[in-house]
Amino acid sequence: MTYEDEVFTWLYLKCLSLRIFEKMEILKATNLTKSFGQLQVLKGVNISIEENELLSIVGTSGAGKSTLLHILGTLDQPDLGELIIGQKKVNALKGKELAHFRNQEIGFVFQFHNLLPEFSALENICMPGYLSQTNRHKVEQRALELMSILGVNERASHKPSELSGGEQQRVAVARALINNPAIVFADEPSGNLDSKNAKALHELFFELRDKFNQTFVIVTHNEELASMADRKVEMKDGAVI
Repeated sequence: MTYEDEVFTWLYLKCLSLRIFEKMEILKATNLTKSFGQLQVLKGVNISIEENELLSIVGTSGAGKSTLLHILGTLDQPDLGELIIGQKKVNALKGKELAHFRNQEIGFVFQFHNLLPEFSALENICMPGYLSQTNRHKVEQRALELMSILGVNERASHKPSELSGGEQQRVAVARALINNPAIVFADEPSGNLDSKNAKALHELFFELRDKFNQTFVIVTHNEELASMADRKVEMKDGAVI
């Protein structure tokens, strides 16, 4: 074998190995536009996300970050554009079919935990599971496992008002994970926490990504979290820049 043949073979094997380990695209959004009255909030946004990726979305207030997150998470519909999650064209889903898809494939963590005050931490985590599964015992076992991983297992019977801010947000994260979603969307998840709890929450996202092969998309003003992400997308005036 000549030197040129050896180089060609090495390059071929290198390219092949890169393709073998290439991550799959789990979400693709094309030309998303959204207006509220005369105000155009999204201006033809294109974005793709790979499985097991922790992606941060940053930008000044009014840049369109939360609107984009809500559309990617199927909480809102674009005026134009296409959204594919997994192999599913989400735009085509309506009513109960869309609600079922959202419950099964998508998790949410918001700045304010949005826990139901009259239910315990365990019950709050189980709610999405109760809606999608008939085996309550399996749902509760999954919830207790998540609480143990997140360090709040001793707070299972406590109501949200009896939990600290950091504990409330960890319960909200467990609720987002209860149905093993394809993607978890988080909108300023640490925005209501002090610096210590915010840092702990940020580290938790990376631990969960590695443990569960979980994909996260996080809108944040926190520069530390944004810089830690696998990839950072910046928005300005309704467009990705």
